[in-house]
Amino acid sequence: MKKIFFFSLAVFFICAGAAAGETVRIAVAATGSTAEASVSAEAARCPYYLLFDGDGRLTDAIDNPQKNVRRGAGPSAAAFLVERGVTMVIAEKFGLKMADALKKRGIARFEYKGGAGDAVKNALKGTR
Repeated sequence: MKKIFFFSLAVFFICAGAAAGETVRIAVAATGSTAEASVSAEAARCPYYLLFDGDGRLTDAIDNPQKNVRRGAGPSAAAFLVERGVTMVIAEKFGLKMADALKKRGIARFEYKGGAGDAVKNALKGTR
């Protein structure tokens, strides 16, 4: 039930952004630097963020500068992603501080366990 709610919320934000003329940019918290990597269990302390466009194409792989931070990784990671124009973040799990920071910035979140490329495809299904 929780996944359905988060997915519905994510689709709402993506559709609202697309209707307003915004570009969809998805960040996946990942264990590796390719679309075949697994979605990371930790959103803020993942090794990499993979950036995808609204068509599901991988556009960039970024080493996460927050992965070894002792405190405040969630809010710092959210700010880092906002600076890159991200409109949605996908991870296996989100900590409370990261979830709150994303919500305050109007960034959708989607929880998914599996491959990064598959996660993006599933997140984009409801937008077309």
